[in-house]
Amino acid sequence: MNKFKPINVLILGSGGREHALAWKIKSSPLLNKLYVGPGNSGTAEIANNINININNVPEVKKIIKTNNIKLLIIGPEAPLVEGMHDEIEKDHEISDLIIIGPKKKGAMLEGSKSFAKKFMKKYHIPTANYKSFNSNSWKNAIQYLKESLPPYVIKVDGLAAGKGVFICKTFEEASSVIKNITIKSSFGNAGNKIVIESFLEGIELSVFILTNGKDYKILPTAKDYKRVGENDTGLNTGGMGAISPFPFLNEELLKKIKINIIEPTLEGLKKEKIDYQGFIFFGLMNVQNNPFVIEYNVRLGDPETQTIMPRIKSDLLELMVSIEKKTEFKKHEIDINNFASSTVIIASGGYPEKYTKGYSIVGLNNLSNCISFHAGILKKNNKTVTNGGRVLAITALGDDIKEAREIAYRNVEKVCFENLYYRRDIGLDVIK
Repeated sequence: MNKFKPINVLILGSGGREHALAWKIKSSPLLNKLYVGPGNSGTAEIANNINININNVPEVKKIIKTNNIKLLIIGPEAPLVEGMHDEIEKDHEISDLIIIGPKKKGAMLEGSKSFAKKFMKKYHIPTANYKSFNSNSWKNAIQYLKESLPPYVIKVDGLAAGKGVFICKTFEEASSVIKNITIKSSFGNAGNKIVIESFLEGIELSVFILTNGKDYKILPTAKDYKRVGENDTGLNTGGMGAISPFPFLNEELLKKIKINIIEPTLEGLKKEKIDYQGFIFFGLMNVQNNPFVIEYNVRLGDPETQTIMPRIKSDLLELMVSIEKKTEFKKHEIDINNFASSTVIIASGGYPEKYTKGYSIVGLNNLSNCISFHAGILKKNNKTVTNGGRVLAITALGDDIKEAREIAYRNVEKVCFENLYYRRDIGLDVIK
């Protein structure tokens, strides 16, 4: 018998990640009513969408009170970095609200690359060597390039929607990137500081935990594909696809991830007196079976959420509800199915740069044996049209990655709109 009463849940956000979270939570017996703000065309089919500015704290608090929300999931990073958790917690009228997402201090792990790098160095968490520069010291940054070996990794310090990382093969290319960020302010205030890192050679993987700051649960692992072009070429995007599980995860590597990365991170947060409740996404590089942290995210990834949610057999909502009850949370186990999962993003041509909205989408009713998670889709006047750079995520399960990707791509080919674009090689590198 369930220990908890059914509750009303609010998910903040409008992307494929929030649709996937809503899809998973919808199956929980603990759910009374599910609200998504502002949501999208996909969440509208399974939840109550509320038109809301997710960065407007008074507006969010009003929705929470009006709809008797007992659990809030803050999907995107911006409201977390701005301190939404802290502001809502101050309101004594909603003191019993469970918030999934860290406070402002904890969100700095994602909000500032230089903060994260200092934190890792202090707590001996393996990461690439680095140096930080303010935008007005760009000449020093270029001098540092001259003293370093290519390829160069240059990162915007602040939030850049997954597009603030540049891997440059030549000094000239790296110098140009630095000038664009610092002199031309191509990333606005997010580029007031930059981080230059040593390049790590290896295979990327994504590891996610849900934590109450002390205990943690590891969710399914994933590998995502950030570059817009096939064979990992072109600009960085928010993500063009993902697979789960990470195919090269063995017991030795998992043990190293726990002992060298996850546990020192949580220990470091405690020592810094940073109260942390929510998800941590560890973007890792597997270098000859040794994990290094590329980045922290303080929320779930997109499109990894779309690929890991269908692999979780457990009641995720029950796990989240138990997060404030330390003994309950600790004894919960996450049950993961044995299927592999593949997610392919269908995007608007031109993304992540300029693209056109408003193209009619056909074929969504022809999909089979897969799950479609909406992102940039608008339903208006009985028409379904494109409304963003990343339009749709197609996720399929299979006995292995090969089968999952074949099913996903069969369904991707059924969707049609003008200037449609997707990568054809998601998961191909790990089944060769």
